[in-house]
Amino acid sequence: MKLSALVRGTWKSVWVLCLMVVLAVVVGTGCTSADEGGEDSTADAPVETSKVVLASTTSTQDSGLFDEVIPAFEAAFPEYEVEVVAVGTGAALELGRNADADVLLVHAKASEEEFVAEGYGIERRDVMYNDFVIVGPADDPAGVAEAESAIAALETVADSGEEFVSRGDDSGTHKKELAIWEEAGIEPAGDWYVEAGQGMGDVLTMSSEREAYTMTDRATFLAMQDVLELEMLFEGDEILFNEYGVIPVTDAANAEGAGVFADWITSTEAQDLIGEFGVEEYGEPLFVPNA
Repeated sequence: MKLSALVRGTWKSVWVLCLMVVLAVVVGTGCTSADEGGEDSTADAPVETSKVVLASTTSTQDSGLFDEVIPAFEAAFPEYEVEVVAVGTGAALELGRNADADVLLVHAKASEEEFVAEGYGIERRDVMYNDFVIVGPADDPAGVAEAESAIAALETVADSGEEFVSRGDDSGTHKKELAIWEEAGIEPAGDWYVEAGQGMGDVLTMSSEREAYTMTDRATFLAMQDVLELEMLFEGDEILFNEYGVIPVTDAANAEGAGVFADWITSTEAQDLIGEFGVEEYGEPLFVPNA
């Protein structure tokens, strides 16, 4: 073989070898970059979630509290997605009895304790409280604002024959209202007493349109007052105390998620969030945490 041919062959081999080395370095660098970027890729990947069905009152929904609380829970525990079923407390407890909800957040303590005692709930824990108020038209034709007690306030409505709109839905608010009528020795009935069978927001709207009285939780009324022709006429009676509790359902489909939610809603993080809700807009919290 001539020397020139040998040289050309040698350089060709060297060139091929260099090319292979360069390719190996590029591929290796790419793999390393992929490995180094793996953490970010994993972080961006969607987390597989399981659904937690939360049956709660319309007041927690209509007041806007869940717009703050639920996203915070899902951010803290991205493996869970909360589905809220906003109904009256009686209906929420029934969903729990049928295991159609995983966890309850309701406000009729005696009924809640009975629910747990019957074995449908694992335990009941305090979460927060506020109070009920009696609202009505600004001219207050029944004279509710002059009443010295919640019982007297409802007595004046009944005596006047002015219209009163009741939730009529076995909710916590409805249960409390009926308890006050019972204390007053009055069985409300007649054209003046309207049983709506609706949630708190709808009842407030109906009362406003009809220039009628109703009893509401403070949070929902404050959240809606700008669109209502109603005034807060009576407040402050101890009988109007309104406490909320959380109960994981015994036979929950997502028992783990129910337990995690109950633990979180009673944690310092969630309690602080509840205590801050409404302060900026109304100058006071709409719910007071008491876990």
